[in-house]
Amino acid sequence: MTLKNQITDVLKTSMRAKEMAVVTVIRGLQAAIKQIEVDERKELDDAQVLAVIEKQIKQRKESIKAFEGAGRDDLASKEQAEIEVISQFLPEAMTEEALDSLIEQTISAQGATSMKDMGKVMNSLRPIIAGRADPAQVSSKIKAKLS
Repeated sequence: MTLKNQITDVLKTSMRAKEMAVVTVIRGLQAAIKQIEVDERKELDDAQVLAVIEKQIKQRKESIKAFEGAGRDDLASKEQAEIEVISQFLPEAMTEEALDSLIEQTISAQGATSMKDMGKVMNSLRPIIAGRADPAQVSSKIKAKLS
């Protein structure tokens, strides 16, 4: 079952259960996916849908920071609830140990020795960690290992 089908199934289930907050979030996610499909005139595969999901989560995290900075905890909690709804479509997160091991393996495979090689390491890790680890966290771990 594709990721788009999973999203549609959750939407149908939420509509039957009359969970309107969930329905609204999932419709917004579907609209973002559809917008990209229309703009690029192609159907998105699971990897591209995953990228849209990650972008939606990132936007909401940025909104949370802005709302908390403005003292609007009510809006920040609403955004957090939306993140939880969208996050159910992400693959299972990598453990810290697995992530550290993967970074070590990639650094040695690439022959990376300094910060100049960080781009090569990050580019080779990006498809593997998609949706399973925070790229900013991975980047900081790579920096720590290469410095």
